[in-house]
Amino acid sequence: MRPFFRYLKPHRVALIPVVLASCLEMVFNAQIPMSVKFMIDRALLGRDQHLMFVILGLLAVSTVVVCLSSLGRDYLYAKIVTRVTSSLRARMFEHLQSLSLEFYTRREAGDLLSRFSNDMTCVENGLTAGVAWGLQPLLDLLLSAALVISLEWRLATFGLLLCPICVLGPRLLAKRATDASVGKQEHESRLLSTVQEALMAPALVRAFNLQAASINRFRDRNELLVGASLRVGFLTSLMERTATLGTLSLQVVVMAISGYLAFRGVISVGTFASFQALFVSLSYSFMYLAQYTPTLITAGGGLVRIEEILRETPKVADAPAATNLPSLAQAIEFRDVTFGYDPARPNLKHLDLRIRRGESVALVGASGSGKSTVLNLLLRFYDPDQGAVMVDGTDIRGVTQASHRAQMAVVFQESFLFNASIRENIAVARPAATLDEVMAAAKLAEIHDFIASLPAGYETLAGERGGRFSGGQRQRIAIARALLKDPAILVLDEATSALDAASEHAINQTLERAARGRTIISVTHRLSSTVSMDRVCLFDHGSLLEQGSHDELLRANGAYAELWRKQSGLRISAQEERATVDPAWLGELPLMKVVSADTLAEVALWFTTETFAEDRFIVRRGEPGDRFYILVRGSAEVTRTDDGESRQLAVLSDGDYFGEMALLSDQPRNASVRTLTPCVCLTLGRELFTRLLEREPELREHLRKIYQERVAQ
Repeated sequence: MRPFFRYLKPHRVALIPVVLASCLEMVFNAQIPMSVKFMIDRALLGRDQHLMFVILGLLAVSTVVVCLSSLGRDYLYAKIVTRVTSSLRARMFEHLQSLSLEFYTRREAGDLLSRFSNDMTCVENGLTAGVAWGLQPLLDLLLSAALVISLEWRLATFGLLLCPICVLGPRLLAKRATDASVGKQEHESRLLSTVQEALMAPALVRAFNLQAASINRFRDRNELLVGASLRVGFLTSLMERTATLGTLSLQVVVMAISGYLAFRGVISVGTFASFQALFVSLSYSFMYLAQYTPTLITAGGGLVRIEEILRETPKVADAPAATNLPSLAQAIEFRDVTFGYDPARPNLKHLDLRIRRGESVALVGASGSGKSTVLNLLLRFYDPDQGAVMVDGTDIRGVTQASHRAQMAVVFQESFLFNASIRENIAVARPAATLDEVMAAAKLAEIHDFIASLPAGYETLAGERGGRFSGGQRQRIAIARALLKDPAILVLDEATSALDAASEHAINQTLERAARGRTIISVTHRLSSTVSMDRVCLFDHGSLLEQGSHDELLRANGAYAELWRKQSGLRISAQEERATVDPAWLGELPLMKVVSADTLAEVALWFTTETFAEDRFIVRRGEPGDRFYILVRGSAEVTRTDDGESRQLAVLSDGDYFGEMALLSDQPRNASVRTLTPCVCLTLGRELFTRLLEREPELREHLRKIYQERVAQ
């Protein structure tokens, strides 16, 4: 019970009437067996009718009083339990809000949810039964022990010395039962995580044909839960049975001895009856306490898991003397910043970067180059391992997180909307905003007309994760949310990468208009959106490789220029969704190095445009390899599934290509390619490629060498 006292202590004043009512019931519970002695020895054997009526009358009045006081006690205690559990839930939820993102990367959502559901239910059940199965039997036991001593101290001493038999079994099994209960609750949380994953990603499960793997994983975890539940059930049942056996055995022994004493005239018949009734009450009190132990153990296991979360400390926290940060006046600086999510593998290495107030800066680079890590440090989701992030010369670790983030607004790649009205989703940025202000932000984001056309207008519910709207509509609502905050710093984290070309073009124009006069920091892999930026920073393997304006970097003819050429030779019509490729771009492909310029111009016209929605397969492993693909717009992952486990091999983006090996041999695809965002591809079929080989004999020999090199690799 000791862990629960910490949570009941703030309610100790409210517990006083609960304890007093329990004491009153304790007296009543002892009053009945004690009345038996006087009824037999004086009223019945003494033929005293008046005394009999007095005893019965007192018992009747006591019954009414105790019933009323017990009802009041139960109501008051229910209120206390409700407050304790409500406070504990709130404390846990508030604590979760204070924890850093690092915590959520190592915890399963299902496990955290189980703390609020299974574990809190166990704690609530343990507290709810605390009076009826804990406090009341304990009080009854103490008074019954005192009364049996007063009736026959020698027999009482003998019986009380044997009473620990009732709790010997539960005492020996308690530690094992506690461990088993905690283990069961952990298995429940893992099972809940499995269910949640399947419910959150049904398209992914079906796209990869992972139904069987998901079912097997569920069955495995369910079997583990069955075993853990069986162990807990058996141990708790064994605890109850050993307590019951000890109690009944003790009652038989005491009845035999007291009966013998009454038969020999050492004690009266009334004393025998009262002693027996009191001792039965005493032994049952022991048994009730023993039977309450399993509930208490389960509740204790739940409390252990809850307190495990409460003991977590945020990796990023306000310093004790943290001050409020004034609005950005000069610049944001990264000074010799080194950071790694895994300290052994830095994601940023000795970064020095200065972003002036009012400047627009694009952070570009391959996946994993460190550009998104820059945003995570700027937003202070993490703190640098080395160096400092400064705002106007002030280390942001010395200011409050709230004041730092108050001047920033973020538009993420995935625009999460709460299952609330559109108005509420936009007003998240500034809850006190009026409807007119919300509408003004929506107009800036160019989503007002769409919202106004809905039957419920701004009161339309967004649905789970904003599922009632398209990606472009969700993104515009997210932009409106950011603009309502009127931020000095606007952060764009791949804000348009999940959209189709038409939506991306329109939203980029919206952002360009809405961002005027603000400091813009944009992470993107699409270089077409960097042309109008004041500065472009190219990251590679955690280092800032190049920086300068778009034109300066092209003139430098370095890594950025190469990346630009990779993407700039591919174009897409925002209106027609029709893609084209420059012959010169084709000529840079290893596959086409020996093809003449005239032939390349003709081949460029052979490509056809294909579009793919998000979370769809472009090619599947095992399918015939009959096409070559160029990814013009979007993002896709190359995966391979073995033994039900899917493994990511690579992430493709604008300008990447795949499937060339399929044109060099008749072998089936050896991996799958699945879209992460809507994708537009240019494709060239085997039939047209064969025609090209017939026209370019040198190409055939060139491809044969490439194929042999690939096979050797």
